[in-house]
This record gives sequence, C-alpha cells and structure tokens, in this order.
Amino acid sequence: MTKIEKVIFTGKTHTKVNHDPKAQRADHDVVDIKLSTPGGENYEFNAVVTHPTAEQLFAGAWSACYTSALNLAASLKKVTLPADASVDIEVDVGQTGPGWFLGARFNVRLPGLAQDIAEAIVHSAHLICPYSKAVKGNIDVAVTVATT
Repeated sequence: MTKIEKVIFTGKTHTKVNHDPKAQRADHDVVDIKLSTPGGENYEFNAVVTHPTAEQLFAGAWSACYTSALNLAASLKKVTLPADASVDIEVDVGQTGPGWFLGARFNVRLPGLAQDIAEAIVHSAHLICPYSKAVKGNIDVAVTVATT
C-alpha cells in the first residue's frame, strides 16, 4: 500500500443518523443527500461544496455504509450508540511520484462511551462494512476515535 506524498484534493463528508426526518437539513449551497440502508436508519450526507466530486460521493457512500456497520457492531457488543454519534470521512486523491492514489481519514465521534469500547466498536465496524473491506490493503486509511 502506498501513502500519498502530495494531496491534490480532499472530499469531505459528515454523516450522522437523522432521528428526526423533519429536522432542518444542511445549509444552502451545500450538497445534502438523504442516504439510507435496506431496512435501516436514514443518514444525512452533507458535503462542503455545491457540486460533489467523486471523492465526496465515495466518502458519502462509504460513510452511510460504515455508519450502518457501526450500529450493527455496537448492537453485537450490546452497546447503545449515543444519539449524537457521527462519522467524518475525508477521501484524498494525490500523488506519490508519478502515481495517483487514494487515501482516507476517519474521525468517528462516540461521545460518552469508554475509549476502549468505542475503539472496539469502530474496529469491528470496519470488519463488517463492505466498503472498508473493499479498500483494505489498497489504500491508506487512518482512524481517529473521539469519546468527548
């Protein structure tokens, strides 16, 4: 797996479970897509620019899948995720030498959970999520878990 030496562009997303479908959504002039999983919760994907890039769309799809896997991993460990849990994914496209590569950074926020429990759930979710499995060993993925 090759690490990116020079980032050319980063697609950023913020995904959270939408517990209230009538709630105010993203600000004007940002991409705001309501995502869902079969038989699952609704998710909100908010991108920071008007027109989504491939990196943002990939990050948005990955974050919807990953957030669903996060819920499943928590339920398997008999843990209830906090209502304000969220997943921020940044997908980079960049270069190392003449080659072009992808990389990703996950910032998972699980406020109120013990750090070791949160990290175990986050790790398990990557083992469940088909997107995480598809890129494993192919792109550099960094994960940060916050519990505050």
